[in-house]
Formats: sequence, structure tokens, C-alpha cells
Amino acid sequence: MQCQILFLIFPVGLTRVCAFHFTGMQYGEYVNNQASSAPTPLSSTSDDEEEEEEDEEAGIDSSSTTSSASPLPNSYDALEGGGYPDMLSSSASSPAPDPAPEPDPTPAPVPTAPQPSKVAKPFGYGYPTLQPGYQNAAAPLHSGGQPGSPAYSGFQQYAQQYPGMNQLSSSLGGLSLQSSAQPESLRPVNLTQERNVLPMTPVLAPVPNLNLDLKKLNCSPDSFRCTLTNIPQTQALLTKAKLPLGLLLHPFRDLTQLPVITSNTIVRCRSCRTYINPFVSFIDQRRWKCNLCYRVNDVPEEFMYNPLTRSYGEPHKRPEVQNSTVEFIASSDYMLRPPQPAVYLFVLDVSHNAVEAGYLTILCQSLLENLDKLPGDSRTRIGFVTFDSTIHFYNLQEGLSQPQMLIVSDIDDVFLPTPDSLLVNLHESKELIKDLLNALPNMFTNTRETHSALGPALQAAFKLMSPTGGRVSVFQTQLPSLGAGLLQSREDPNQRSSTKVVQHLGPATDFYKKLALDCSGQQTAVDLFLLSSQYSDLSSLACMSKYSAGCIYYYPSFHSTHNPSQAEKLQKELKRYLTRKIGFEAVMRIRCTKGLSMHTFHGNFFVRSTDLLSLANINPDAGFAVQLSIEESLTDTSLVCFQTALLYTSSKGERRIRVHTLCLPVVSSLADVYAGVDVQAAICLLANMAVDRSISTSLSDARDALVNAVVDSLSAYSSTVSNLQHSVLIAPSSLKLFPLYVLALLKQKAFRTGTSTRLDDRVYAMCQIKCQPLVHLMKMIHPNLYRIDRLIDEGAIHVNDRVVPQPPIQKLSAEKLTREGAFLMDCGCVFYIWVGKSCDNTFIEDVLGYPNFASIPQKMTHLPELDTLSSERTRSFITWLRDSRPLSPVLHVVKDESPAKTEFFQHLIEDRTEAAFSYYEFLLHIQQQICK
Repeated sequence: MQCQILFLIFPVGLTRVCAFHFTGMQYGEYVNNQASSAPTPLSSTSDDEEEEEEDEEAGIDSSSTTSSASPLPNSYDALEGGGYPDMLSSSASSPAPDPAPEPDPTPAPVPTAPQPSKVAKPFGYGYPTLQPGYQNAAAPLHSGGQPGSPAYSGFQQYAQQYPGMNQLSSSLGGLSLQSSAQPESLRPVNLTQERNVLPMTPVLAPVPNLNLDLKKLNCSPDSFRCTLTNIPQTQALLTKAKLPLGLLLHPFRDLTQLPVITSNTIVRCRSCRTYINPFVSFIDQRRWKCNLCYRVNDVPEEFMYNPLTRSYGEPHKRPEVQNSTVEFIASSDYMLRPPQPAVYLFVLDVSHNAVEAGYLTILCQSLLENLDKLPGDSRTRIGFVTFDSTIHFYNLQEGLSQPQMLIVSDIDDVFLPTPDSLLVNLHESKELIKDLLNALPNMFTNTRETHSALGPALQAAFKLMSPTGGRVSVFQTQLPSLGAGLLQSREDPNQRSSTKVVQHLGPATDFYKKLALDCSGQQTAVDLFLLSSQYSDLSSLACMSKYSAGCIYYYPSFHSTHNPSQAEKLQKELKRYLTRKIGFEAVMRIRCTKGLSMHTFHGNFFVRSTDLLSLANINPDAGFAVQLSIEESLTDTSLVCFQTALLYTSSKGERRIRVHTLCLPVVSSLADVYAGVDVQAAICLLANMAVDRSISTSLSDARDALVNAVVDSLSAYSSTVSNLQHSVLIAPSSLKLFPLYVLALLKQKAFRTGTSTRLDDRVYAMCQIKCQPLVHLMKMIHPNLYRIDRLIDEGAIHVNDRVVPQPPIQKLSAEKLTREGAFLMDCGCVFYIWVGKSCDNTFIEDVLGYPNFASIPQKMTHLPELDTLSSERTRSFITWLRDSRPLSPVLHVVKDESPAKTEFFQHLIEDRTEAAFSYYEFLLHIQQQICK
């Protein structure tokens, strides 16, 4: 290989007089030659199980002690363990687990896209199954201990003292709802007559029908919830109900109280690797039965001592058995390498378009303000790469008098100009970092570069981050136009209102997906900030975050001066982004009671093996969903459990395992299944599935499947109701909001037709559906509307010495608006305040700061801080709403009859539009479909 290098280093701020030039192996050759040059994949640990499997292979009879002398595991799947040890992993229908890398450095295999292990089974629908993004069916299981096996003879007294899952049966488990008075959730509702089905208070997650003690121990629905809180006994019963079965997870959310357990012994089932939890059964003081696979395990000696009560001999009172959400401090057995430091790399577009938008000033100022708040410790490292038609690196090595810029102009074969000093210790080089951040906004002011070499810049970032892993934050303002990964405009503005085919929802190239998989293999996540005034092909760019477990921020029409509300939004979201908790080199596995299986996962991750999700980074704002099926009859048990285990490295370098366990009853009647529907969880799972269907087949197919979900479930329910007239549309109270929420989904940006929708806006909405936790996703799907010109303290709540009014929720219809009032609409990422033409001048003056309606400006995005009771109440309520979410909502004050009201009225989903049904018309359509 021949090299021609023109080499000059100069301080930042000086005129660039020359650049690196490199001639040699092209990027395509680099990929082909990875066998001799790629770094070994970095794995740090995988949820926590392999070490136990190795114990068993060696014949060691230990329970699950992290101080065991087993060989150091060398793959994620090994540490996390698989499912059951006798899984038919060699079955033709199930892929073999990823081979573990050898201890010595070997070439890194390029990760491939997750392949379907078998066709995912329909989860209970008669209509076509929504195509999954990842199909990973668990392998068939052999029966390993029978759920009904009695406690060992001689310990019956302990069986009473330590009640087991199977002994909790009829008294604690799936209490038949038909044996008592009909619950409110089964009250029949005539949807076409009861028009105001939306409750005036927030919809809460249904509480599983469990014994009071189990209810207290169960996992919070904010972290872990199921679409059905009563699990059907058989797949046939689920199919008959025509309801989706799946889980919604928010595993790393911020918690005010989290039991953190430091112990040499992390007790886990030796068979399925489940962590001990509140729903296991103690046969006696020395043995416990797993609540997922029913294996009997020994209680380790150390577990007999309770550090909280300082007592011995009460393992059932340990914190692991008293809390359904716990976090373990893991030992070195849960590591494949020393825990990585927190490493942050910022990759910044500095083309003319980017400089014109003005985001650099906001970013650099936010970084300067939050530099000391970046999660990390004394090892934290940071680096910067800027790019236009060339790539610019920055030498920030301690000891330099000022930062140095190093330019690589050969984007066809990107290389690192220096092996060290591009990622530097944050504390040692802090002054140089500050100098660079102060200089960056003005360095490219006079640039004439209009091109964007995003792909080569990402290749450089991958090379820079591969030795350690970490987080890459990419700021992009236009279509990539040079080098690898360049894109062409695919949007036809004339088709934005199409009612037929919506094209280009999928990526134009697999470059960004392949790069993301490379990053995932090296424990690097890529977060994308897209600040664009024109089409930027988000459907292609999003792949870099989707497959590397990153996140996506989108600021359409961003301009720091012409669009101040977006500039403020970026500033606020950057503050949270830079300072929020972060987990590195993470993996997550979800386990469930024997007889159930998971077959499709939704979210941003890479599926490393059949059910192990690789998360290079995990953040507290990330949500996930998984679809379930019933593989074997659950007739021998009255309770089922689900457990998710997230293994990660904290920013302080600690290896931790966060575990959530959820317990639900099993039921045998169709009525009980309907009584336990969690309609919000169901609609969020369907939304995830519809996104996959839109991309894999078509948007119209996804819309049809959503409508069929309502038709099939209500039709199935009506067949259970005797003497039902065909002219009546009946739903159980638990499902009364289902048609309303599906209509809201059909009118959401991701799925709507006939309304002008920019392609990037539509794709971003789909990205949000796939990675938002349920509580935030529901605001996107169905906003909340409140009247705010009459806020009172009655019913208010107190938060941090602040009185927060709680106005009733209004249905999303113009009939609820009055020109004498003012209304706040909470859409999750945007707030609208609609002010009626005849609104009381006192409210306008006390809250908005203007004397009357006519004086309110057309573009108002802030509420002034006025010394009035109305102002204090309104701001307190809005602040309370805003504080509860990761994305900072933009506020728009909309005057009645102003042009800006169009966007506001598009969210009134119960009203008819030119392209979509009203709620009542939708109900009639559903009824017509059922009667066919």
C-alpha cells in the first residue's frame, strides 16, 4: 500500500493552509480485510448467567455464587446464560447461539442483521399478523420439574411457613372473576350511545387480580406491564379473545427508591438463571423453587443472613425477596474486561448549512455549562470531530498551549491522524476543552463548504471509539452528500398528502445499519441530533441509532434566531441529554414462566442471540416492547411471572444488574381475559407492530391491521354476550377506549394519510413509537386537553412546596372548546394554549401579560412570570407537566381564528376531517365491519 501524507499541525483558530492526504486501501477493502485488522469485539458481560452454566458443566454444585472459581466467561450470552439448559438449540427452527470469542485476540466478525429464527406466531388475531422487525422465537422447551410437584416430605411445616407459588393457587392466584360480582372492567358499554367514554382523570394501569400481599410486592407498571393482566391458560383462549399479548418495559427509568444489594452471592436458578425474587417459593429454609421453571434450588449459606435485620435463618425476608425491583452490584465474574470508562465523542456538522442554522453556539454553551456534570469519574474521556467535505480532528493532549486541528481530506479512506490525544481525559485536559468549545462557534463562520461527508466522519468515529466503546453524539443538518453513505433526496413534496402509497419509509442504503452493527460490536452507541430545514432522509440515518441502541432527536426547521422555540427546545434537551444517567456495555434479557415464549422485540438494540438484547448504551428514557405467545398450556399453575435483567456498567465504573419481576394470574375463562385488558399497553404494542408492518409491507396494510384489531376484538367479545342486537356496538368497560385510541393512532403523524405530512416527520414519529416508554408514547397517541382559564386549588396536589391544580381532562373535540375560555393541549413534545376570541380579559392580562385578545401576538412561545394567582397556577401546572418527561415540549399560544390553529385542530381526533372519520363515524364503521 502506498501512502502520500502531507502533514501539518496548527493551532485552532489559525487559517488552515494544508491538509492530510492519504492514498491507499479504500473503505470497501477495509471491510473485506477486517479479518486481519478489525479490533476484537468488546463484550463486558451479558446479563449474568454463563458463569453458572460453566459451574454445572464442571460438576460444581453451587447455587449462584459470584465468587465461584469458574473460568472467566468470554461472551455475553455465556454470562447472561440462555434459557433452559436443555433448549433444543440445534433445532432447525432455532438459531444456534453466537459462538463465544476466544480468549486471545481474534478478528471481529461483522455483526449481521437479526435473522428470523422461525415465523412468528400470530398472537391472537384473526387479521394478518403485523410483521416484526426482529423475529426471534425461543426454542422449544423440555419439561423440567412439574409445577404441581409437592414439597419434599418432612418439611410440610415449612411449606406453610414459606408459602410457594403453587400453594398460593386459588387464594392468591387467578381468582375466577365469575365467582363473584361482575367487576367494573366487564361492565358492558354501548359505544354508539355512550359518547363520552374518556375519563376526566388520567387512565391508570389496571391492577392485577392478586392477593393483597402479592399486589404490594408486584413490579410497578411504570417499569414493567403486560397488555393482559389476566393471562389466558391456553393459546386457543388467547386466539379466541383476539387480543395482543406482550410486555411494555421501561427498565432503566429514574427511580427515587431502589434497593441496591452488595453481596458475594447473587442467588439465581441453576436451570433457567432466573434471579431470586418475591414470587419464588421456599420449600424450607434451605431450598427454594423457581417461579419460572419450577426447579428446586439450594439456598446458599450467605443468603441465610439478612443484612437489613441482621438476623440469620430467614431467607424469605432478604431484600431480594421483598422487592420486585432491585439492583445488584456485580462482581468481576460478570465482566469480560475491566469496566469501561465513560467516553463521549461529539461529531459535528460544520458545513455552511450547519453554520447558518447556528446550532454550534447552543451546543458549545450547553457543554461548557454541563462539562462538570457529565456522568463519569476520574477516567472520563472526551473528544471532538467536525466535518464538512473533509474531516477535522482535535488534539487536546494535556500540556499543549492550545487545541490543535488535524485535517484529513481523503474521505475515501479515513484514518486517524494520531493514535493518541484525540480522546483525552476530561479532567486533565479541561482547560483545552473549554478553549475549543469557546472557539468552535466562530471557527467556521466564513465557510463556503456546502457538502457533508457524514459517512466518512462516522467511520472515523468508529475507529476512534473501538478500543473502549462509549457514546457518539452526531449533529447533522442536511443530506450526506459526499463519500460513503451519501444519500439522494427521495421525497416528492406533491405526495405528502397521498391517501394511497407512502414510499421510502425504509432506508435507501444499508451503510448506516452495517456501521451501527459494527459500533454495537464494539460497545459504541450513536445518538443522532437532526437539525434540518429540508428533507434529510431520516429513514436511512435513523439506522445508525436504531441498531446501536442510540437515540434520535429531531428539530425540523431548526434555526437559532428564526425559530427561537426550537433553539430553546434544543438547549433544554441537551441539558438532560448531557447530564442524565447512562449505562455502558449493557445487555438485557427477559425471562418468563415456562409455557410462555417471546418472539418479537421492539426498540433500539441489536439482538445478539435469540433473546439477548445488546445495548451499547442504556438511558433512563428508553422504552422497549416484546410480543408473547403461549407455547404450552398453563393449566398446572395459577400464576405466571416475567423477569427482565439489565446488566450494565455505570458511569462510575461499577458493574450492576437491575432486575424487575412481574407476577400475573392465569385465567381459564374468556370473560376473565377481557376483564384484565390493559388498553394503553395494548395500543402501544399495536403501534410498535404497525410501524414494522408499514416498513415491511405498506402503510395501508398497517392501517387496515389496526382497524381489524378493533373489529376482531369487539366481534369476539360480542359473541360472548347473549341477546345482543346487531345494531348495538358493545365493548367491555376495559376495552371501551380501544376504538378511540386506534382512531387516534390512525390520525397520528406516523400513520395518517390525506393530510400533508413531511416524510422525515412521519419517520421520526415512527422512531418515537419504537423507543418511547408507554407513559410518554400515550401522550403522542392521545393528547390531553384541559381548560385552564378557570384553574382552582380544589383537588390540587402539592409538589415540592408548590400547589399544582388538577383540571379535568376534556375529550378531544371542538365541541368542548368555548370562545369564552382558554385550553391547554398536552401532546407530549408540544404544548398548545388555545385562546378563545371572547376569553376573559382578566385571564389574558393575568396569565399572558396582554390587555386583551387582539393584542396577543401571533407567535407567542412563553408565558411571562407575573405576580398574579392565575399566572402562578397556570405556570405551576405547565411546569408539573413538563417536568415529567424527557423531551422538553415547545409551547405555542394559538389565537382563535389564527392560521396557526390548523396544527392544533389536527389533534382533535374525535372530530371529522377531510381525510378521516370522526369518532362516531369510526364507531359506525367498526359496527358495519362486525356485522358483515
